[in-house]
Formats: sequence, C-alpha cells, structure tokens
Amino acid sequence: MIDERLVPGFYNNLVEPSPKAFLPTGTLKNMTQTSFEELALAAPIKRALVEQNYSTPSPIQAQSIPILLKGRDLLGIAQTGTGKTAAFSLPILDALHNNPQRPRRKSARVLVLTPTRELATQISQSFDSYGRHLRFKKTLVFGGVGKNPQIRAMQAGVDVLVACPGRLLDHMNEGDIELSGVEYFVLDEVDRMLDMGFFRDVKKIVAALPKKKQSLFFSATLAPQIKELAHTILRNPASVSIAPEKTTAEKVAQAVCFVDKESKKDLLLTHLGEQQDKGLTIVFSRTKHGANKLCKSINSHGFEAEAIHGNRSQPQRERTLTKFKKGTLPILVATDVAARGVDVKDVTLVINMDLPNEAEAYVHRIGRTGRAGAIGHAISYCSPEEHEFFMDIEKLIQQTIPVDINHNYHHEELAALHTRGIKSPESTRDNGGKTRKGGSGGGRGRQGGQNRKPQGQGQRRSNNPSGGNRRRRRRA
Repeated sequence: MIDERLVPGFYNNLVEPSPKAFLPTGTLKNMTQTSFEELALAAPIKRALVEQNYSTPSPIQAQSIPILLKGRDLLGIAQTGTGKTAAFSLPILDALHNNPQRPRRKSARVLVLTPTRELATQISQSFDSYGRHLRFKKTLVFGGVGKNPQIRAMQAGVDVLVACPGRLLDHMNEGDIELSGVEYFVLDEVDRMLDMGFFRDVKKIVAALPKKKQSLFFSATLAPQIKELAHTILRNPASVSIAPEKTTAEKVAQAVCFVDKESKKDLLLTHLGEQQDKGLTIVFSRTKHGANKLCKSINSHGFEAEAIHGNRSQPQRERTLTKFKKGTLPILVATDVAARGVDVKDVTLVINMDLPNEAEAYVHRIGRTGRAGAIGHAISYCSPEEHEFFMDIEKLIQQTIPVDINHNYHHEELAALHTRGIKSPESTRDNGGKTRKGGSGGGRGRQGGQNRKPQGQGQRRSNNPSGGNRRRRRRA
C-alpha cells in the first residue's frame, strides 16, 4: 500500500499500526514486482542476487525498491523479518554504482543508523553480500569495541557507514566523524530506538545531517514521538505499510506449559535434560538481568549455557555466538533485541522462559528454529501473570497452541480458564499497556501501576509523551 503523493495532514492521520492509515485518495499502481529481474537494479547487483538464489522480492522489497530508485523519501512501517534490509540496501548500492564519487574526509555518503550492534553487523553483512561485485568502502561504528580502528577507518571517508547512535555521537562530539557528506540516510528500527532511550541521540544526529539527502525511515509502530521525528526528517515521502507477521514457521511444533512462575526453572531443567544431544537450544528471557540469573542457574545444574544481551561487550557476544554456531555451546540464553541478529540453522528447540510483551515477538522468537526445512520445536511457559500475553499470541497467529500436560508442574486451574477463554485474574495490565510482576531472573518485579525505570529489552513504551527523552541511555 503506497502513497505516492503528499497528503494534507499525512502525519497527523497516521495511526499505529493499521495499514489503512496509508491509503490516501490515490495510490500508485503496478508497483508490485514478481521477480528481482524486473526491478531496475544494476547488473552486478542482480548477479549477486542470482548467486544467492534470491529470485522473488518480499512485499516490502517489491513496493519500496521502485520508489527508492526514483530518489523518493520513504516511510516504511514493517516488522523485523520482512526483508527491510534488502529493501533499502539494494537501491542504495544501485545509486552508489551509478554515481561513483569520492566520499568526504571523516564522512560517509550513506549513513545507516540502527539500535543494536547485532543489527548493525547484520546490515553490514547484507551490504557486503549484495554488493559483492561492486567497489565501495564500508565501516561499522558501535560501542563495546575500541574507538581507534573506527577513527582510522573514517579518516579518508567511506561510502557506507553503519552505526549505532551512542558511539556515533561520541565520535561526532570528538571531531572524528562529521556528516556533511551524507547523501542517503536510513533510520532503522525507530521504535526500538525509542524503547532503548536513544531518541535524544538520534535527534542530535539528525540535526547534523545536510538538508539535501534521501531519507528512509523504518519503524514497526508509530508512537507520537516517532510521528514527530518522521515529520522532521522526511520530505514528501512515499509510504509502505506491511502488516505484522502473523504466521509461525510451518515446521515448528509448538506447545505451551501452564505453570506457576516459581516452577518455571524446574520445568526448564527437565526440558534441557530431555534435549541433551538433540541439537541447539535458545532460551528467551525478558530482561538482561533475568538472562544472567537464568544462565547461572542452568550452569549450576551441570548444563553449559551462555547469555547474550546488551550489557555484554561486543567481543563477548561474538565469542558466544561463534561457539553456539559451531555447536560447542549447546544452550544460548538471549533477550529479544540481542537475538535479532542470530541466524543458526541447527537450533532444534526454542524455550520461551518468559512470554514476550508483544505478540509479534513470539513469531520472531520461534522462527529461530525450524530453519532451512528442518523440524523445530518451541515450548512456551505461561504463568497466571502472563496469561493475557499468551491469549494475545494465539489471537495474532490465529492458532490454538497445544497444551503440554506431561510434566509435574501443570497448572490445572490456569489451563481450565484458558480452555473457557477466560483471562486469569492474576494477569496484569498497566494503564492499558502490558507489563509484568516479574521475570524469570528471580527479581521481585513491580506491581501493576507502579512506576518503573527502563530496563532495556522487553520493556513497554512509556505513556509519558516525553518518555523517550527521559529514559536512561544505553550506549550501543
């Protein structure tokens, strides 16, 4: 669904995240392409796509690429996993190929701003993959690693700079990077930027960009602060809205265990014991603190696990992921944000120790197994406090997830309520938003309605209009 005109009051009329908000009085027709061959991309890029067996663009790619090849600004509303990276990297590579120029010193022709190091690395790899037959300079800038190699890489300028806001702003403040040469600006995962407290940094970076540029803006939702930022950045934008993913992987066998929160760890140990020598396992925790506590508990019972989350350094995360991919580390404990760059084909089991606050995250979590045609399994632990989250998940995916009662911790009362479609009275909502009384990490949690400090991944958005600017900032 594409708006190819500037509609009066366009930003004021946007709602989150209904695609109907992007249907003005006129839409551009015949924009959906059936193959990459039909898209007006440079021959070396098409060659790279063929070599990687990419033939059919995803909906966001088919709708976005023709717009971006025309030089239009773009507002894209889409979830992770819809193919956004190729949607913006392919036309940008095409522009660099067709208009080769030397980048300015300490600057970049393309700036891609993303909230996490894992996503930055993934985007960088995509540029390398799609641009394998092109000549361009690229570098990564994020925290958790030394600054000096990044400073040296930027001395002569680069074509493509993929960066996280915190470290980029540090370099800008110290005079090591300046943005006057940016011709193409991509702001990715804007809703995550808001969640993680980066909005103030992002606004400072945007203020340093030249006025003349092509801007691309991607977010899964459109909170008021996000609408305001989009209005600041974009000029006469086209818009593309892709409905949230509702289908789960076809070859993933799903199950739910209704269980008291206090019994989750014992049930987890049971499942990990059954999983030994059957493949790799990812255990999802809602918080960084919970992931650490859970990892220690797993290891204390004779299993081998490591955690990845935003508080671990980049070298630590890379070492952990390398071991996991090689199969020498059988269990990975992860938060949602940290796991977004994880793509390992041998994962046979995903365990949702904590249910995600957002139902769409469930789809992405269990999509880590059952890859490349393999059979995967996903088990979710649902306590009474989380029951409404689980009801949201089944509503989103339009499936009834089978209940596993073959364990010693089955919560019969909760299962009976669910069968009757009745929400557990212990489920918590806070001012219309989703919250929890506590996670799996052993913390006390907070009662619904009590103010909370931001804790990183998995926390809900603030209802305070200025909440994005008042959050504690995490350096990426």
